[in-house]
Amino acid sequence: MLRVTAASLCTSCQKMRLLLPSSASLTSTMASHSKREENQRTVDSLYELSVDIRKVRKLKGWVLSETTAYVSETAGLLRDMGADTAVIANILESHPEAVLCRPEDVLAQRDLWGSVCSNQHALLSIIEKFPASFFTVSNHSNQRANILYLQSLRLNKKIISKLMASAPQSFSRPVERNQEVIHTLRETYLDLGGDEGNLRVWLQKLLSQNPYILLRPAEAWRDSLGFLREQGFTTEELLSLVSSLRASISELKPEAMRQALAYVQGALGCSEDELKQAVIRCPAILYYSLPTLVGRFQGLMDAGVSVEQVKESPNVLELTTQIVLYRIQKLASYGYDVRSGSLDVIVGTKKDFEVSYAKLNLRQQRPLFNPVAPLRTAEE
Repeated sequence: MLRVTAASLCTSCQKMRLLLPSSASLTSTMASHSKREENQRTVDSLYELSVDIRKVRKLKGWVLSETTAYVSETAGLLRDMGADTAVIANILESHPEAVLCRPEDVLAQRDLWGSVCSNQHALLSIIEKFPASFFTVSNHSNQRANILYLQSLRLNKKIISKLMASAPQSFSRPVERNQEVIHTLRETYLDLGGDEGNLRVWLQKLLSQNPYILLRPAEAWRDSLGFLREQGFTTEELLSLVSSLRASISELKPEAMRQALAYVQGALGCSEDELKQAVIRCPAILYYSLPTLVGRFQGLMDAGVSVEQVKESPNVLELTTQIVLYRIQKLASYGYDVRSGSLDVIVGTKKDFEVSYAKLNLRQQRPLFNPVAPLRTAEE
């Protein structure tokens, strides 16, 4: 019986093997592609530049198998800009594809980016931080047109170079796309009562805060502002919100804002006017997700904070529950009970908080972790 079973199993295995050749062949083909023979000249050239070949193999091994590479030429261009051996190695390890760019394309890119950098050192610093952006050597005509357009707006060179480094996609596309977005931003600012004389400064702040703003469709701005108008915000209030949220307002979605406002109004038990004032004091309410708002509000309630306190200091919702608890406990160790006072003392950045509790001139108490330690006097 066992022999019959074994024989039948072997027969089944043989049949299965007959069904597998195509899959096995596919695997073999994929393996052969993934293990293409390396270009030894490329490997040797990178090794001479002190590049970590193992790191390149792990991250972008396919680069080492390309037939044509310009390792020495790329290194030479970087060296001409002032890069030392360590910097060159770091750039090529981070973005090995750089050695596949034709030298003439890299030269053109260097001249193009150099037009918005104060000097070669500044350009090299950008390349070191954003090698992938610099070595995306395509659409030079679009890049040049977009640079000229932004320069015509009298934007600071640092702002333009930051945009190119952080969001190179916005420079690779036709200039008309960016012109449309900038036109919408200008119209929005002026329609809300903004001063033409301050437009350039406002626009620079907007772009520096979020370099990806040019990639957002102009309609996103119109939809967000249209929704807020429907909620009863005045022109002056909208300008305040736009100035506070800046680029974030283009990422807001009406339905998400509707849910956030409904929750906050219900949680605080406030009127429409009180809700608007809460949003003006804490614009982040508009872009926090509903689960985030629910979690933070519940965290405040669990910490013993009252609804009335949150209504008076709505910007406390900008803080995570962990930060709120830490600050409450720190103040408590100095004898201050936040639950019986204003929450304004715990809101703001870390620096704001440190300044606030320093101004309270709180009395020192025994350390919580060592209740028998002697009190330290001011003279000590």
